[in-house]
Amino acid sequence: MAHDEAFPTGGIVPMLATPSTSLPPANEDAGWAYELKWDGVRAVAYVDGTRNRIHLESRNLNDVTPRYPEVHAIAGECGGRRLVLDGEIVAFDENGRPSFGRLQPRMHIADDRQVQARMLDTPVIYLIFDILHLDGRSTRALPWTDRRAVLEGLDLAGPNWRVPPAQRGDGPSLLEASKAGGLEGVVAKRLASPYVPARRTKEWLKVKNTCRQEFVVGAWIPGEGNRQGRIGALLVGYYEGDALRFAGKVGTGFTDAELQFLGGKVAPLGAATSPFADDVPYREARWLDPQLVAEVEFSEWTHTNTLRHPSYKGLRPDKAPELVVRET
Repeated sequence: MAHDEAFPTGGIVPMLATPSTSLPPANEDAGWAYELKWDGVRAVAYVDGTRNRIHLESRNLNDVTPRYPEVHAIAGECGGRRLVLDGEIVAFDENGRPSFGRLQPRMHIADDRQVQARMLDTPVIYLIFDILHLDGRSTRALPWTDRRAVLEGLDLAGPNWRVPPAQRGDGPSLLEASKAGGLEGVVAKRLASPYVPARRTKEWLKVKNTCRQEFVVGAWIPGEGNRQGRIGALLVGYYEGDALRFAGKVGTGFTDAELQFLGGKVAPLGAATSPFADDVPYREARWLDPQLVAEVEFSEWTHTNTLRHPSYKGLRPDKAPELVVRET
């Protein structure tokens, strides 16, 4: 076990994976572990079993504890231990696949009555894939193999939390299985990798089956026809240094409920001038203070550096706008 330290009660920014178009080369495959990439929201859990308390933080350090009560019981089931865990909060669809769309209503409410109602129709699972602290000692400097052994030894399995399997070597087989199952992709983690908070490192790689990432919302376009009086499309971008680069118009993927929700979100963010550093070819655009982050799926980047066939997947309150860059 690593060095002693006081039990942290918050403030650990998760370690992040670097986007990659391919898995580690075949001659290095045995030195990596592979996990499925879960289509949810990242959460670090501070579990104090001595007091039966849990505190959940998003990757931008927002307190999301009240939003997911079904995860709270882990504090009473960890044998009186003190743990800091890293994982993903996931909602599954009727086919048993992770669904970011189904998770959306849970991400944006904290009112107790609404949360209790949503728990019935959209339960969540906390999928735990790392341990950062155990009983007064940090585990972050340990290699992934040692942290994984510690995590598996805790036998964390309950109705709304579990440790999903990890596979050592043979990454191509798991990536192919994720494609066949309609899943987002895989995460490759070097067996010797320590846990480095707040870093996007090449010791962890994420390989996606589809093009998908977060974008900053910089404007909206009024709708026409059956969207008259509502949002017709969002104009999105990403940061390149301090400049917000225009990435395109997103006009599909919205439900009626989401359009109403988005209308309330953009209403107080109106701006007099464009936040984009580039010229935007939409005279009807309504500019916004760039505070909202949306997840978007698309087929490819065009030669003009805009998105082809983009589709809206939902807002990401767990991601700070200034951290949104173009993934390559």
